[in-house]
Amino acid sequence: MKEPIISVSGLRGIVGETLTSEVAVRYATAFAAIAPPGDILIGRDSRPSGKMLSQAIQTGLQAAGRNTIDGGIMATPTVGVQVMTCRAAGGIQITASHNPSPYNGLKLFSAKGRVIPSGPGKQVLERYRAAQPDRVRHEKPGAGSYCEDAIGDHLSAVLEIVDVERIRQRRFRVVLDSNHGAGGILGRRLLDELGCDATILGEEPSGQFAHLPEPIAENLAGVLKAVPEAGADIGFCQDPDADRLGVIDESGRYIGEEYTIALCADHVLRHRKGPIVTNCSSSRMSQDLAEKYGVPFYRSAVGEANVVDAMIAHEAIFGGEGNGGPIDPRVVLVRDSFVGMALILDAMAEREMKIGQLAGELPHYEIIKTKIAVAPEKIPAALEALERHFSDAAADRLDGLRLDWPGRWLLVRGSNTEPIVRAVAEAPTAAEAAELCKSAAEVLACTGSA
Repeated sequence: MKEPIISVSGLRGIVGETLTSEVAVRYATAFAAIAPPGDILIGRDSRPSGKMLSQAIQTGLQAAGRNTIDGGIMATPTVGVQVMTCRAAGGIQITASHNPSPYNGLKLFSAKGRVIPSGPGKQVLERYRAAQPDRVRHEKPGAGSYCEDAIGDHLSAVLEIVDVERIRQRRFRVVLDSNHGAGGILGRRLLDELGCDATILGEEPSGQFAHLPEPIAENLAGVLKAVPEAGADIGFCQDPDADRLGVIDESGRYIGEEYTIALCADHVLRHRKGPIVTNCSSSRMSQDLAEKYGVPFYRSAVGEANVVDAMIAHEAIFGGEGNGGPIDPRVVLVRDSFVGMALILDAMAEREMKIGQLAGELPHYEIIKTKIAVAPEKIPAALEALERHFSDAAADRLDGLRLDWPGRWLLVRGSNTEPIVRAVAEAPTAAEAAELCKSAAEVLACTGSA
């Protein structure tokens, strides 16, 4: 059996193939072995396989002498909040994020309520690969308990960062597509608290997704129609574990995930000044906004853990990833769709503008994402060839190779799971961005790397 896909702070695989209960227990107990003393919180998104994996993980951890807290179905950012509320030693969220239904996975949280960074992640991986799960004697097993109120603290934290009464007065009509993931539970409570007339598509957390789970335009045809049909002011779209948010305007136009961070950042920076952070594959809209408001801007390597590391290092007041994952440290250092919904509704209420108008004020760019076949051993030479070819660009090796020109950029970085590099380009027009990706592919073909 092939190994599941393992990242800095978690793993994912196809249930029954690369991800089995045995794999999940071995990985969870490897995490528990490096965690400080205390309870381990276990949450899950709505996938049917989640309950089985949760039961196996809790049994395995108790057999290793750890107490567990069963959080049931909850959004990924809620896990981060609850780890801190329960003063747990760590947390495990069972989710495959935006991957299709056959997948599931584990995401690891530290006692600080954030996904674990690379150092502890490497320690977990080493123990997972090298050791059998720890076991204790019959008189020393851990105990299990249940989380009484899985969402109340998260809801309160989100409400504290916006003007609730101002939003309530607007009585916004909102369509929220939770797609039968974990987001509808807190999504309903949040929108009700904000006085919204909410239509929630896929509110029941059954895991029976009505469409492919990644909240991107090509998967949302029915949702796009539903927004104007409902006379809604805005549409929101979550992925199954509700850490990503896509936005649809009042006409049914998909504004997109990249705009989520920019819309939130613009609203935050109107009220507070401080550094912001995004990863190096996110739109430069956030950089432009930082320059507009005169605050420092920092980039991190790709990956939520890397963004959070940079936010902590630079004491950022806001950050996130361009895949629709806003991070507001006032709530939790985790990508959070509920933070995104609240901040965007607050911006609409404060400025008395439609979401389409707010998006129209932002700098406009187009992003193109492509894949280029390159053997892993040839990637270093491929990046060197690209840097020589694009010698007029400012080069950065933070994560792969990023090349910057005024108003446009190209990022080329190797995949952890396939013999390819991912080329991402952004420019004022889609044609210009596509040309950058095409030129990169041509350079690699000429060097023999592609």
